[in-house]
Amino acid sequence: MKISLLQKMKDRVRRMKQDVLALYYAYRSPDTPWTAKLLIGITIGYLLSPIDLIPDFIPVIGLLDDLVLVPILIILSIRLIPAQVWLESKAKALEFPLVLDKKNWRFAILIVIIWLIVLYGIYAFFFRKSIPVT
Repeated sequence: MKISLLQKMKDRVRRMKQDVLALYYAYRSPDTPWTAKLLIGITIGYLLSPIDLIPDFIPVIGLLDDLVLVPILIILSIRLIPAQVWLESKAKALEFPLVLDKKNWRFAILIVIIWLIVLYGIYAFFFRKSIPVT
């Protein structure tokens, strides 16, 4: 029996939601290294933030960050987690499913602060060097 493309996409999204929940549980594990926790925090913060890198109302490009950036962040986060912690977190995600709220403004504020730091860094790199200091 042939599985439709739509069904494959639905299955992939379902697995990605489980992976995000497993990332949440891995973040809470004391055995997860701080580098993994940092990337997991950025990943989950970006997912839960009501503010996107590229707003969704922009046709095609607005959804591109969700289709490309989010899976990359998830994959990189998983690679930084020790195998045993990841297996335990996946099992916990299946046993104790949670619904993570996307309207959490604390995450939105964190994302805005991160973007302001990035923009300041770009400004400092390109414009501060070209202005002579007397």
